[in-house]
Amino acid sequence: MTQSLNDESRKHIEQVASETLARLESIAKTAKSKLRDERSLGFEALASINTMTSSSTIQRLDQISQANRESYQLLAKEPAIARVVVIDEDGEQKTYYICRTTPVSGFPNLASYRAPVGRLASLSIGAEFTLPNGAVVEVHERAQIHPNALADGWDSRNTVVEAEDFGPITIESLRTVLTEVVGAEVTEDLLGQLLAEEAVKANIIDGVRRSVITKMGLRDQPILDQYQDEIFRLPLDKRLLILGPPGTGKTTTLIRRLGQKLDTAFLEEGEQRLVDAVASAQGTTHTKSWLMFTPTELLKQYLKEAFAREGVPASDLCIRTWQDYRHGLARNAFGVLRTASGGGTFVLKDGMSNLSEAALERPIHWFDDFDAWQRKAYVQELHDAATLLHDAKIPEVLNLGARLQDILSKAADGALVLLFGLLAAEVTNVQALAGSLKEGSDAKIKAALNLQLNRNRAFLDELARVIDSLQHAQTTDVDDQDDPDTDEEEDAAAPRTVRAAALSAYMQAVRAQARATASKRTVSKVSRNGKILEWLGDRGLTEVDRADVGASLLVQSSARRFFNPVKRYLDGIPKRYRAFRRERLPANTWYRHEAFEAHEIHPLELDIVLLAILRTGGDLISRPDVLRAIDSPAWSSLQPFLGHYRNQILVDEATDFSPIQLASMAALADPRLRSFFACGDFNQRLTTWGARSADDLRWVFVDLDIKEITVSYRQSKQLNDLARAMIRAVGGTGQDVSLPAHVDSAGVAPALLEHATSTEATVAWLADRIREIECFVGQLPSTAIFVNAEEEVVPVAEALNNALSEHNIQVIACREGQTVGQEGNVRVFCVQHIKGLEFEAVFFVGIDQLAMLQPALFDKYLYVGTTRAATYFGVTCQGTLPSVVESLRAHFCLDWQLDG
Repeated sequence: MTQSLNDESRKHIEQVASETLARLESIAKTAKSKLRDERSLGFEALASINTMTSSSTIQRLDQISQANRESYQLLAKEPAIARVVVIDEDGEQKTYYICRTTPVSGFPNLASYRAPVGRLASLSIGAEFTLPNGAVVEVHERAQIHPNALADGWDSRNTVVEAEDFGPITIESLRTVLTEVVGAEVTEDLLGQLLAEEAVKANIIDGVRRSVITKMGLRDQPILDQYQDEIFRLPLDKRLLILGPPGTGKTTTLIRRLGQKLDTAFLEEGEQRLVDAVASAQGTTHTKSWLMFTPTELLKQYLKEAFAREGVPASDLCIRTWQDYRHGLARNAFGVLRTASGGGTFVLKDGMSNLSEAALERPIHWFDDFDAWQRKAYVQELHDAATLLHDAKIPEVLNLGARLQDILSKAADGALVLLFGLLAAEVTNVQALAGSLKEGSDAKIKAALNLQLNRNRAFLDELARVIDSLQHAQTTDVDDQDDPDTDEEEDAAAPRTVRAAALSAYMQAVRAQARATASKRTVSKVSRNGKILEWLGDRGLTEVDRADVGASLLVQSSARRFFNPVKRYLDGIPKRYRAFRRERLPANTWYRHEAFEAHEIHPLELDIVLLAILRTGGDLISRPDVLRAIDSPAWSSLQPFLGHYRNQILVDEATDFSPIQLASMAALADPRLRSFFACGDFNQRLTTWGARSADDLRWVFVDLDIKEITVSYRQSKQLNDLARAMIRAVGGTGQDVSLPAHVDSAGVAPALLEHATSTEATVAWLADRIREIECFVGQLPSTAIFVNAEEEVVPVAEALNNALSEHNIQVIACREGQTVGQEGNVRVFCVQHIKGLEFEAVFFVGIDQLAMLQPALFDKYLYVGTTRAATYFGVTCQGTLPSVVESLRAHFCLDWQLDG
């Protein structure tokens, strides 16, 4: 064995190996037995339940049974992930085995990593820990176990053991340790002894061995380090952000935290009561009440795999890209985007170029400008409406107007929550008054329509044909939603028949004409109402009736602004955004003078509108009195928000999202819990609109708790040095990155090819490097090639596949970031899909061309690409290294045969 181990330590390791393998066998055997019992007894148990038992009880029992089955299945494959020996204050030792899931019964010292005792697996030797019973113990010894079920028994590969008097050491195979013990007794010949000694030395090495990444995906890290472990165990109702360089385990910590917080058995008593109350209100279980956002579909798929390892079912409903979720929220929930069935204000256009640099660089100021403007505009609408009512000649209208003016004066300075509460008391009076006036105005309009029907029974059918022609015509120059004469009637439902639709259109057009007459305006001739009125001619109201009805309609319109203030405010945000954009456009602050239609909206503009809606809804629902009365007419328009709230909101690669997007995601966290957990790295921001500073993120939550982790577990020393030098060269956010103690982090220098003027030269160099890697490692590890554009993926993959065919190495083109092929394949991606992945080897093709194509994000792409690689990294240039990273030349070599 290694020189660091004396005879006593050697014997102790043999005992540890024997005990550990026996315990793995015992736990797995018991779990398999329980699994068989669950399957055989499950149906009988359900059948024996009294038919009077409530459905919720049956559902709860079924959930418990399903959770048990999942735990047994995991324990059967992975009985334990750590072994920890502690010493109490009396000097007595106790050995704990830690597993990834809920432990099986019958093993007193088998604990879930999610349980408080599970923290022992992350503590350093000599650290003190207080057990749940109050006893203080000290960590004396620990081993990280990687169970491996073989045909004839259990093994643990690359087990890391450390104690107070030795280690850490890496044991390649615990079974081999026991084989050595047996072999020492029976080996008599010298050759056998020499071979046995060599096997011993090869099986146990000093320090911690870095594992080779053999498959594409997120690395499995069963045990977190001490600092990560502390973070994931923080209370459920925290607002947390983890910042750190690549490979520090940010995403792993996030996944581990979610797994623990979904398991109600490991929540604090107060947390359990709260999630039970929220679950009752939401109508969903706590285990399904979470939502995680990720920037790309590719990363989403790998996150799902990582969740599965943790025993957390993660459907497409729980892991989403913001792009997809935003679209559904805006179109189907809040009516911001138009639908075929009517409603909605905007049409989403991804390719719009109407936003200024200031909008991309200062989105918080942009949002604050809009939100303040639209709040003021809304309150001004109410003031104008109350004034019109107060100036009316009808006494009851005048008195109502005076009361409303008094309310508005009490809720000054845009205090919307107070304003909505005060206005709720007047809703019944306003509705009664408007209803009475509406009966009178509708009667006069229908009388005029009946006159036309008496003269021509086909009148509505003819109007229907006119309306149909307007719907198919593309000649409208003015969007109806910008027409001041648009009818504000709140019809109960859309008309279902052709004649009913024609009647509705007639009423709307005649009302618009009457309002315009009363307010001394004209209806736009190019609007829908204007075209209908042109066809009607004198077949509407008489001039006298038009003035009377118009005056009544103006009063009704003003009164209607107070019918349901909350709903009107929320529903009006999209239209107020259109008005805001129109007013701000000449200033050239947030918007460029580019031609676009008034109904078109950029995705980042949609974020602005959605956040204004979500934040207002959240501010109101967070008030206990509003939540208690949410079924009442005054607050019922807030009910749809409840269906979108989740107990936990999580965000991976948070710096790729704008502060507005992050705030929108955060607004989906149930106000009673406000549980939010995000991770990211400013140096890896691959969007021009992404968050740029901690201040951007604290704007989302003023009490955001930001944690920084700096130990990088992915990269070799050479690549870690390159990454740090790259940050210095491009002026990125400085980070104090360190490599894990006692880990063999030696690697090779990154490789550089310049003046690769042809695809053939580039492919030949790549093929040579890939063959070198396979020779060094003994197998082809996970390898990726990044190219600058989607159209380069297939040609490079095909050319490289031909170059490597002699050695049966397959190269796969991953179009649009899709994962295909077998684990041993080399994969070619467009650079835009690189976020969040890790490989043993990475090659970047044409970085000098990338510098020209993406000048604003070149340094970020290069840094992210560099940090995807664990050991081998290579770049090619058609010319030479871009000047911005010329200072990095000393870090590179030409090939690894010379370097190694």
